[in-house]
Amino acid sequence: MTDSQLSVGRRQALLAGTAFAAAAVLPGASSAASASGAGAAMKHVRFKNNGIDMAGNVYFPANFKEAQKYPAVVVVHPGGGVKEQTAGLFASKLAEQGFVTLAFDASHQGESGGMPRFLDDPMRRVGDIYSAVDYLVSLAYVDAARIGALGICAGSGAAVKAACMERRIKAIGTVSAVDVGATVRKGWDGKASEAQQLATLEAVGKQRSAEVAGAAPVYVPYVPQVGDKTWPYDLQEAANYYLTPRGQHPNAPNKMLLTSLTSMVAFTGFDRIDTLLTQPLMVVAGTKAGSLWHSQELHARAAGSKELFLVDGATHMDLYDGPGAAVAASKLIPFFQRTLA
Repeated sequence: MTDSQLSVGRRQALLAGTAFAAAAVLPGASSAASASGAGAAMKHVRFKNNGIDMAGNVYFPANFKEAQKYPAVVVVHPGGGVKEQTAGLFASKLAEQGFVTLAFDASHQGESGGMPRFLDDPMRRVGDIYSAVDYLVSLAYVDAARIGALGICAGSGAAVKAACMERRIKAIGTVSAVDVGATVRKGWDGKASEAQQLATLEAVGKQRSAEVAGAAPVYVPYVPQVGDKTWPYDLQEAANYYLTPRGQHPNAPNKMLLTSLTSMVAFTGFDRIDTLLTQPLMVVAGTKAGSLWHSQELHARAAGSKELFLVDGATHMDLYDGPGAAVAASKLIPFFQRTLA
């Protein structure tokens, strides 16, 4: 593949959808404790996902007692993000209100194991969630009958897919939801053409052939450089979050294997939610988010009891930290308290 072909393929992939995560990627990462004020007590843990060593942070309620049983929530980070960012922020907020919470790094990313590095395969992320639930039910202080899941951006698509099959998940919440497969196929705004999708797949095929012949792997960014106004507005905001002290984290280097894109195109996060997503659902999104169409579809099609809460004037990234995250948490906390009672 020539440099010009790679440049075109990368750009089409990112703008037509590949950087779905771009706008999703890194949540407020200065640190979970500082982002949430006093913060909840936290313990770094390791758990197994088949042969992969997973890294997570467990957050504990105030006055935690090991002899007591607590409801628990798995918090799933955005594409390209890590547990210390927005996932850790929401995990801390939920723990402050009585939940044991687990935020973890996706396999192949962050502190979790898995080769090759920086692979982003949504179905593997679904498997990560299964293993996270496995870990929670192994804890004596977690009530296995009261486990929920919260997904943020691309973490929502994976969490929804997991909840459809994983019946140990009893309630699910989403923040700025994104079905990464739909985004890669249709673009950030849902309007990309089939031709753009095919161009992305052609670029990936050429790169695979190049790697078989000995070429080095190629990586694409989740978010553009700060100030690049050629990208959708949400993704520009993502750059201002992930690539500045607001949300930067050394374990989230804004890179993904170009060859991940075929797995993303094939992923259907909201497939069969009209029959299988019977658990209670809380969908939180901003009215000015370019990704709003995902939340609207999720809410419209989900089979169980459901609520869509729109934060007036908020963009996709506004709900990752600060006042927007506080508003989202103010809806999610009572939702999980009610459904995991």
